[in-house]
Amino acid sequence: MVAKGEKMTGNTNERHDWTVTGMDCAACATKITTALERLPGVAEVQVGVMSEKLSLRLEPGATGREAIEATVKKLGYGIAPKGQATGKRKFVMPNEPEASDHDHDHTGHVHDAKEGTQDAGHGAAGHNHASSPADLDKHWYQTAKGKLVIGTGLLLAVAWIVKFFASEQIALWTFVAACLIGVAPVARRAFAALRAGIPFTIEGLMTIAAVGALFIGAAEEAALVVFLFAVGEVLEGVAADRARASIRALANLVPKTALVEENGVAREVDAASLQIGQLVLVRPGDRIPADGTIAKGTSGIDESPVTGESMPKTKGPGDAVFAGSINAEAALRITVTKSAEDNTISRIIALVEEAESARAPTERFIDRFSRYYMPAITGLALLVAVVPPLFFGQAWGTWVYRGLALLLIGCPCALVISVPASIASALATGAKRGMLMKGGTVIEAVARTTQVAFDKTGTLTVGRPAVTDVVVLDGTESDLLAIAAGVESGSSHPLAEAILRKAEAAGVTALLSTGARALIGKGAEANVAGEVAWVGSPRFASDSGALDGLGIRRASDMEAEGKTVVVVFRERKALGLIAMRDQPRDDAIAAIAQLSAMGITSVMLTGDNARTGAAIAGVLGMQHRADLMPDDKVTAIKDMVKSGGLIMVGDGINDAPALAAASVGVAMGSGTDVALETASAALLRNRVTDVAAMIRLARAAMGNIRQNVTLALGLKAVFLVTTIFGMTGLWIAIMADTGATVLVTLNALRLLRFNPENEG
Repeated sequence: MVAKGEKMTGNTNERHDWTVTGMDCAACATKITTALERLPGVAEVQVGVMSEKLSLRLEPGATGREAIEATVKKLGYGIAPKGQATGKRKFVMPNEPEASDHDHDHTGHVHDAKEGTQDAGHGAAGHNHASSPADLDKHWYQTAKGKLVIGTGLLLAVAWIVKFFASEQIALWTFVAACLIGVAPVARRAFAALRAGIPFTIEGLMTIAAVGALFIGAAEEAALVVFLFAVGEVLEGVAADRARASIRALANLVPKTALVEENGVAREVDAASLQIGQLVLVRPGDRIPADGTIAKGTSGIDESPVTGESMPKTKGPGDAVFAGSINAEAALRITVTKSAEDNTISRIIALVEEAESARAPTERFIDRFSRYYMPAITGLALLVAVVPPLFFGQAWGTWVYRGLALLLIGCPCALVISVPASIASALATGAKRGMLMKGGTVIEAVARTTQVAFDKTGTLTVGRPAVTDVVVLDGTESDLLAIAAGVESGSSHPLAEAILRKAEAAGVTALLSTGARALIGKGAEANVAGEVAWVGSPRFASDSGALDGLGIRRASDMEAEGKTVVVVFRERKALGLIAMRDQPRDDAIAAIAQLSAMGITSVMLTGDNARTGAAIAGVLGMQHRADLMPDDKVTAIKDMVKSGGLIMVGDGINDAPALAAASVGVAMGSGTDVALETASAALLRNRVTDVAAMIRLARAAMGNIRQNVTLALGLKAVFLVTTIFGMTGLWIAIMADTGATVLVTLNALRLLRFNPENEG
């Protein structure tokens, strides 16, 4: 991306950046993009929903920055130059974090970027996701929309009480008041959409239906329909931007300060101010503040936060290191090779932003159908009301009555309620089993999945090395483990901890040791039982004259299986070999088998070396791609998405861009906050088999939705015909609409009893 104001070669347009708030979904970005692209001299508009960023090119002398900001504000969003506050934020649910997605289930919400101004929902003028400034940082019930729902709900309750225990006439006026109060903001948005050239919106149909119902004396039904619609809007308006916290978490990987060394003196500076070529001191246990190369020192580097590599890598002078990695063993002097805005973490952040802004929301059948349904119903009702009296001399009262009844039966109340009911039931069923999906669009995308990509470390494997083989070359296994544990006693290195765990599990007590010290890049040594002993790499043991050809071959064979091998030896005598590897989870094999039985392809993506990746994939019976950096994972994910719906399952910070780029990102429950917040779904029980269960639940939910749509539209079709021919009247129409709502809701509740863990 070109910085603001930078001129492009052969192009006089300049790129400008803003922060835009109030966006909840990609359709919001589409609305802004469509509006801005109509302005003269505007090009290459890029809107990031999660990053809250607007970037575009302006031709000098055409549209100014002020016009851009005015246009965005008219659409109902907050905007300010990048780095400044916009003063417009969304509201949140009480005692609940904001989610990263929301459910787009209302009819008329057509999420198709290609439709442009035909988007009758989120993309329509007047459909404002942002709260007013007065609603800043308030809970939903403190906002204007929340108060409106509560107020109209109370009026409905009062009206019903008065109707059943006092006067129906007083109750009638209470129903009328509830309807008018509730429909007023809906009518305003319908009018705004009409002025923008989008006449057929759900807001418009709801307004006509409500007013029509009042005129034909169905105030109670009108008030109820308006109230239910308002409740749906509030639920949708509980906007979800918690995913934006993932960018802050990524940025926090890089320390805020760094120790710059000049003339042998270290001074603390802002890490963001580091310049290429500066020398920084990184002490043991510190995070590396910038991408660079080691100038002096050798140490184990834990790159798992960045690359996902489960084993620390020993690096020395000339080796490259990444910002955010952890220096595990010894002090290092590192020469900065990349500025803060171009380091590895910054690139990951950019990848997340790109993936989020590029991923369009799933388009629902009900949204597509509504593009034709709403104008057709409105037009048909109008024709029924005016054609017979005008052209055939029929009574106006009779046919206006039928037209209004037709409009009432045509009201999409059942559709508006039935789809969210199915989604809510599915989400509740999943939540009880630790499977969280962030909204209806996620459920539909999961149901369409044909491929699942897994991160290896911490997802398919337990995330820490374990001893797999103990090869005794001299003595007994107990003696070998006792000496090795003695050398490694007190060490926090992952390999040392694996050896200590193995000794403990075998009931072996570590021999007392003294003078223990780490040998950077080689291993460790200590005086054990009065004699020096080492635990080191095969190369170190061979160079020390302790490992012969047979031992070297045994070590090479185990390394070819993707294992890390250490040699336990004394002076010129190898005692044995200990091999370690990050082991697959207990349920990983079963999970891959279940997915295969469902016709779903599984692929493992890992930052580990090819031998380790092949070894783990072979055990699990799946495909694999190894030696992948975060940007490589994103590239692989994008390639796979082209061939069908894809779920990416991961748990590390390095997985965040891939989770965002996939059709659906699923975070394991034990994963980092970044993975959990970037992902569209989460498996809280940390079980790989829950991936297959989640897909079964999503498929069941989509089947339920199709049943509901068929039921609702089928009943409406029957009563639309009978109403036109006068076979059914107003109250039958109302009962049919209400009955359809009850039936589809009951059908949706069946999902509460669905068991997604049943493989049948």
